[in-house]
Amino acid sequence: MEPLFGSEELLVAAVPVMGEGNLRLTLTVERLSSRARAALAEHQGLADDMLRVEELEAALPSMAQWRVTAGRSVDWGALEADLGTALPSDFRSLAEAYPVLVIDDFLMLSVPTPGAEALWASGSREDEILQDLYEMGDTEDYVPYPQVGGLISWAASYSGDSFYWRTSPADPDAWPVVVRGANGDWSEFPVGAVEFLTGVYRRTIHVPGMPGDFPSDSPEVLGLSDRIG
Repeated sequence: MEPLFGSEELLVAAVPVMGEGNLRLTLTVERLSSRARAALAEHQGLADDMLRVEELEAALPSMAQWRVTAGRSVDWGALEADLGTALPSDFRSLAEAYPVLVIDDFLMLSVPTPGAEALWASGSREDEILQDLYEMGDTEDYVPYPQVGGLISWAASYSGDSFYWRTSPADPDAWPVVVRGANGDWSEFPVGAVEFLTGVYRRTIHVPGMPGDFPSDSPEVLGLSDRIG
């Protein structure tokens, strides 16, 4: 039975039935189990995440050439166990499709490298620059991870701008993006990392404190090799 569409509670499907020499389709309605509802929600979530990645690709046309069509096979279970938290699903989808990306020789998007997940996790837990800023009282009301609601970095610019998630609320997919500009400005945006980047490069999101030529009119994207060592 192939589903036509479903909701959190019901699944509607077309079932072929033979009668009087003719094949007809009959609609059936089944109540979903909790496991089936979870699987349906996960499938829909993955589709939404890939749509966000495709929207970023549309905003950055030179990005698509670096897509890893077979997927990168990051060991998310090991990484998140080392880190002590799950990560937003849109970021996971992006990291499965792309290596580390450098946009316009300015912004580096840091995604985990397969086989070096522990290194990415440890770097996120031991962010020395953020810790120093915190100890100097230069983080406003933000705190470093793994403090409750602490910041985890996912990108940085070559000018010293830092891009984080604020790890609250509890659902990683609801984590907002926080930016510290090189000039010391702090800004928060109620969107995920992929949607944030799309907004920046479509010029629908303005980030205070960025250079005047950011973003450029035709951003170029460079993908870095996953080779370790």
